[in-house]
Amino acid sequence: MILDGMLIESDRVTGTRGNGNDLWFSQKHKNFGGNVQFLSAPDGTPLWVSDAEPGPTPDITVARLHVLPALYKAAADGLPTLADKGYIGAGIGIHVPVRRPKGKSERALDSDTRTTNALVRDFAPSVSAPSPNSGNAGAR
Repeated sequence: MILDGMLIESDRVTGTRGNGNDLWFSQKHKNFGGNVQFLSAPDGTPLWVSDAEPGPTPDITVARLHVLPALYKAAADGLPTLADKGYIGAGIGIHVPVRRPKGKSERALDSDTRTTNALVRDFAPSVSAPSPNSGNAGAR
């Protein structure tokens, strides 16, 4: 399975946080919207989509709220999930690339780790990329 998150942009959301900042504005994306998590089969077939959380909510936080408990059960049954580096620390069965040491090149990792990173990266196509049948380029 492949887990990814994306900001679905919208101009129809409203609300404020305690500090007065807009609840649904993502500084990262510089736009309003909701963070949605997407779980798919390796071939890209959608299996599950989360409810929307406010745009600035990190992917791992939304995943912890909506999907990780079910994925832990799947992992215990032998079904791993691939995800990007935004899910580091997600727990059992969630396979993410290993970060390279700060200030170092990817070559600082041993060859087995580099190979594993390449497999995770290449096998888990981003759900924010446009599908071949889509006229929309995604909202990332």
